[in-house]
Amino acid sequence: MISVEKVNLDWTSIGFNYRKTPQRYVANYRNGKWEAGYLTADETVVLHESAGILQYCQEVFEGLKAYTTQDGHIVAFRPDLNAERMIDSAKRLEMPPYPKEIFLQAVECVVKANAAWVPPYGTGASLYLRPYMFASGPVIGVKPSDEYQFRVFGTPVGPYFKGGAKPLTLCVSDFDRAAPKGTGNVKAGLNYAMSLYPYVLAHQNGFDENMFLDSTTRTYVEETGGANILFITKDNELVTPKSDSILPSITRRSMLYIAEHYLGLKVMQRPVKLTEVEEFAECGLCGTAAVISPVGKVVDHGTEICFPSGMEKMGPITQKLYDTLTGIQQGLIEAPKGWIKVIE
Repeated sequence: MISVEKVNLDWTSIGFNYRKTPQRYVANYRNGKWEAGYLTADETVVLHESAGILQYCQEVFEGLKAYTTQDGHIVAFRPDLNAERMIDSAKRLEMPPYPKEIFLQAVECVVKANAAWVPPYGTGASLYLRPYMFASGPVIGVKPSDEYQFRVFGTPVGPYFKGGAKPLTLCVSDFDRAAPKGTGNVKAGLNYAMSLYPYVLAHQNGFDENMFLDSTTRTYVEETGGANILFITKDNELVTPKSDSILPSITRRSMLYIAEHYLGLKVMQRPVKLTEVEEFAECGLCGTAAVISPVGKVVDHGTEICFPSGMEKMGPITQKLYDTLTGIQQGLIEAPKGWIKVIE
C-alpha cells in the first residue's frame, strides 16, 4: 500500500479541469521500435512544425481514473481495456500500437509518482489519467509518420456532479457524428473535433448535448458527442444502441455486466429507432467522467420526448447502476475478477 501525505486541496471543489501534477510518462517511437519510457517533470510537448499530428491529425487517446478505496489502497478501474482499445485505435489510424503490458506499467508508474495527488477516499474526487499517442515525425505528403510519442499524465478532478445529478436535455442533431465504415468506433481526437461545432450550437440553443443518429438512414440512435447512451424500458430492461459507428465504451460495457449480474436485469444491445425513444422509462449517458448522467428530455426539432423519470433526479434503475459501479470503484462492493488493478 502506498502511504503518502496528500496534497492540501479542497478536494470537493477542484472541479473537472487540468491541474499540473509533478510527473508524467513519455516514450518515443523511432527507427521502427518503441524506446524505453521515462518520467519527466516537464509538461510541455515540443514538435516539429510539420509533425504528423499537426498536418494529418494522427492521434489517439484514452481516459481512465485512479481512486483511493475505503481500505486506503490506490486502484485503477479496468486499465487493461483502455490499453486494448488504444491498440485498436492506433491500428485504425496506421500508428504503431503501444504494447499492452508497457501501457499498464506506464499508468502504474504515473499513479505512483503522483500518489499525493490521488484524492482521499470519501471526497468523490479521483486522479484522471490521460494516455495519448500522436505522430511526432515530420510529414508533408499524405502518409503515416515514421515517428510517434506516447504520453500519460494525471490530473486530480473533483466529483462530476456537485449537489446531485441534474437530468440533461438532448437535442436530435442535424449533423452526423461519424460516417458509415468511418472512425466512429475509434477513440481519436479528430472524432471529438468534429463534434465541437454541433456541441456549441446545441448549447447556444439551450440544450446540454446532441443525440446523433446514424448517418445512413438518420432513423437510429447512436450516441452523443462524448458519451454512449443507455435506455431503461418500463419493464426494467436495459437497452443500448448497437452500431459499428459507436465508440466501444468501457463504462457502458461495465454497466451492461452490472445490470445483468448485480441487478438481475435483462440486457439488450440492438439498433434503437428514434421513433421508439418515447417508449423508454429512463435514459442516461455513460462515460469515464460522470459514470452515468441522467437524461430527462430529448427534443426532436421542437417535439419534446419526456422520460417518466423526470427532470429532477436520476431514475431508480439509473441510480442503482451509478451506485453499484461507483461502489465497485471505491471498494465498497466486491468487484468482478480483473476489474480493479491495485497500484502497490
